[in-house]
Amino acid sequence: MGRKGMGINYFRSIGTFGAFELNCFKILRTMANSYTQIHIQFVFAVKYRTALIGNDWKEKLHQYITGIFQENKHKMLQINSMPDHVHNLIGMRPHQSISSLIQNVKTESSKWVKAQQVTEKPFAWQEGYGGFSYSKSQVDDVIRYIQNQEIHHRKHTFLEEYRKILTAL
Repeated sequence: MGRKGMGINYFRSIGTFGAFELNCFKILRTMANSYTQIHIQFVFAVKYRTALIGNDWKEKLHQYITGIFQENKHKMLQINSMPDHVHNLIGMRPHQSISSLIQNVKTESSKWVKAQQVTEKPFAWQEGYGGFSYSKSQVDDVIRYIQNQEIHHRKHTFLEEYRKILTAL
């Protein structure tokens, strides 16, 4: 009897039977699907750090960016922005690279801002971005942090905040 994969036929072919065979089969059957738990906060800024994101349209921008993440099969956990940058915390599925995801989000959201004509100045995102991973136990704290950006930025500039995130890692 040849090896047909890591199912019950494989165990029979090497002569295992009984409870051991049943337990191995259960383990392999439960591993048939992939399970990941990837939480990443992305931070990206308006080109030249220009304060172009207006309070009158930022919620629509958040909805549009959320839609892009969802179209790419990721889960938006929290989004918020200041006039010159955006924070996104997502549950990321492993089918897509971080760089291609963020390139897509920034390209499509930039096109949307231009099409909406919500700012008189040319709109674009800066080239780079920050990506920071968190364990499940940290997610609630990160959500609160993102929700409270307005309060936080009364005390700290974006550069101070970004350095703090980098040194915390």
